Amino acid sequence: MGGLIRKIVVGRDPKKDGMAYYVGMSVGTGSICSIVFDDFYFHKFGMIRYVIYVQEPENQVAWKSIENMPVVVEYDLNF
Repeated sequence: MGGLIRKIVVGRDPKKDGMAYYVGMSVGTGSICSIVFDDFYFHKFGMIRYVIYVQEPENQVAWKSIENMPVVVEYDLNF
């Protein structure tokens, strides 16, 4: 399964204690602009990792990585 990731929910029980991150979510002075599955990390270490990028007023920065945690992925359905 692949495609643009719109939202991820991180946690062992997403309904009770999961933390959601979604494209457009405000973070500091910017907002989340993309959530990316790290293929390189998976092939090198055999572990799943997602990297969350934030668009700041001046540039785009990697803000957070989610590694080896249970994650529910929601893909963007805009074609």
